[in-house]
Amino acid sequence: MRYYKALLFGSIGSIVETSEIQRRSFNEAFKKYGLEWNWTKREYINLLSKSGGKDRISRYAKKKKNVVDSAYVRNLKTKIFNNYLKNNQLKLRPGVKNLISLCKKEKIKIAFVSSTSSNNINAILYSLRNSINKRDFSFIGNSKLIKKFKPNPDIYLLALKKLKLKANDCVAIEDTQESLDSARRAKIKCIIFPGKFHASKKFNGAYKKVYRLNKNIILR
Repeated sequence: MRYYKALLFGSIGSIVETSEIQRRSFNEAFKKYGLEWNWTKREYINLLSKSGGKDRISRYAKKKKNVVDSAYVRNLKTKIFNNYLKNNQLKLRPGVKNLISLCKKEKIKIAFVSSTSSNNINAILYSLRNSINKRDFSFIGNSKLIKKFKPNPDIYLLALKKLKLKANDCVAIEDTQESLDSARRAKIKCIIFPGKFHASKKFNGAYKKVYRLNKNIILR
């Protein structure tokens, strides 16, 4: 069998389901800050059409005509979210563990091409410590490594540089349209693996859409 040289997991949502935890963390942050906001599941799903917690809060505040320190609220939410992860062990999404094991066996590089904060990355990996190991990844991205975030291709281009590979050597797995666009702009074939909050959405430009990962993901 002929495999890709690297498997690139994109956003946190490509390996673990956190959307509901994120939503609850936002709502708890709003309450602590003194805002009478409460994002319902439907509302949050709509808000997820654009990434970035700080910008999401800013847009919502403008809509509600509230003056809000978006960065402070985002950081408060991140602290709440990370505290949850430190005290709860999450489960990998269907097929992720077996696919990582296969990549290790076949000497296929694995990368975590996320542009979220390093605090979020570390909290996720800590929560998943009994399922995956940080040392399994040849590259782990974070927000401090780039200036332009997804859907810009910068984080993927950096990953290719660090892995010393070409775009056609790799396949990416993402869970949102914006992140899919980021991979495609870096000329990387991208498979959509939508989470619960993205399952009903259309994904333009995806190589394929799956609900469970298997060895076919890394076959050329």
